[in-house]
Amino acid sequence: MANFSKWLGAGLGWTFAGPIGGILGFVLGSFVDEFSESDLMDLNKKSGSQQSTQSGDFEISLLVLAAIVIKSDGSVDKRELDFVRSSFIGMYGKERANHAFKLFKGIIQNNKISTRQVCLQINRHMNHPSRLQLLHFLFGVAKSDGMVTEKELNKINTIAGYLNINPYDFNSIKAMFYNEVDSSYKILEIDKTASDSEVKTAYRKMVKKYHPDKLRNLGEEHVKGGEEKFRQVQRAYEHIQKERGL
Repeated sequence: MANFSKWLGAGLGWTFAGPIGGILGFVLGSFVDEFSESDLMDLNKKSGSQQSTQSGDFEISLLVLAAIVIKSDGSVDKRELDFVRSSFIGMYGKERANHAFKLFKGIIQNNKISTRQVCLQINRHMNHPSRLQLLHFLFGVAKSDGMVTEKELNKINTIAGYLNINPYDFNSIKAMFYNEVDSSYKILEIDKTASDSEVKTAYRKMVKKYHPDKLRNLGEEHVKGGEEKFRQVQRAYEHIQKERGL
């Protein structure tokens, strides 16, 4: 109990308050054998103590939004759960990931999560690069069972809207998970009719937008997680260059 409580209290600020705090309270209250009343009181005292996004705030946001997407098509697929677990092991290590996944299973059991309220809370406290990283993770969750269903896509689109992510950024990240003819252009947020000069300019713009260093405030574990978007931008640019014989 002590180790799990220590993990949960570390690196968390604004997620103790608002709708996400309510979700955490529901989950912690259900772990009757894991938490004592004094543990819950200690957590409540920290509620809203920090306004900037901590590593733990981002972690909890990932778990809550992933649960929303996974349940959007009416079923909980084991492959999607495995993706969340393996992703967290890659970012945080096995011990921390095990704690997170235990919390995740409790979040999934909560059927009263408001997508809008959760997203609005995240949007108030989290910067744009971090929100883009959330979106990338959600597409990874949806695609982990082989395909992104229409219901999952609609739910992710709804989440993107609440997170104030514009359609260009949404379609850029979406294209990273679809093997279509013009995917490389969509990733760079340009049309196939763009000139070679425009392609180069777009590439430089996207490199800046998706650079992993944009996530450094969340900790090195999240810088590593952001590298995949950066690599996909590079691959998209290289594909266009090869296609055009540049």
